[in-house]
Amino acid sequence: MKPVRAIVTVLLIAAVPVLAAEIPQSERRSGFSFMGPDTQAMQNDDTANPGILWVLDGEALWKSKAGAAGKACADCHGDARTSMKGVAARYPAFDKALGHPVDLEQRINNCRTTHQQATPLPYESRELLALTAFLAQQSRGMSIMPERDPQLEPFIAKGRELFLQRQGQLNLACANCHDDNWDKRLAGSAITQGHPTGYPLYRLEWQSLGSLQRRLRACISGIRAQPYAFGAPELVELELYLMWRARGMPAETPAVRP
Repeated sequence: MKPVRAIVTVLLIAAVPVLAAEIPQSERRSGFSFMGPDTQAMQNDDTANPGILWVLDGEALWKSKAGAAGKACADCHGDARTSMKGVAARYPAFDKALGHPVDLEQRINNCRTTHQQATPLPYESRELLALTAFLAQQSRGMSIMPERDPQLEPFIAKGRELFLQRQGQLNLACANCHDDNWDKRLAGSAITQGHPTGYPLYRLEWQSLGSLQRRLRACISGIRAQPYAFGAPELVELELYLMWRARGMPAETPAVRP
């Protein structure tokens, strides 16, 4: 798409009111369905999916002792293929000690600091992405189903409010693209429904694995708004709402996207 046409498309989207209508379950589509056959084949073949390299690193880290406690994740949780099955499909989850939801990356770091007495891993570090991808892969093919916890409800509501909130110089909300204009194109790329079914995922644009928070921050920057810091409550609340919005859809980690 030529730059002028891309600008016109953005302006047209900005002029559309947020309808706040949830996509019917029968019409929900993973970002996988918007990709070409070559990229779909890359995701489906574990010998070609670059994300598997992070999964393998995560498996090694799971078994490695760390911190002053000299413990490995496996020392407490055993074989992740059984103990972690379905766990990622329920995150973000409410943390009673903290009084708010945490995502999977935060849970990993909480375990490191509390039980391993190790320093937390930086966001988007290869180690944190690897552990997260390894754990999330144990839920691959399972239905995304956030916990039915009344304590989560106000945080889901906050995430939904942020999803509907116009912001930035382009005055756009997440819903303007992903609810109201999905299956159209913007600057030559398909506008998907924005379901977080495969994170952490390998994005060809990044040539790397990346977290959902990285993608959310990129979208926020794209509408010329100030992105929240990694780990900010707003991003976790938005993650929580997006997972609730994708409830019942199968997890794909590690997914591949353009």
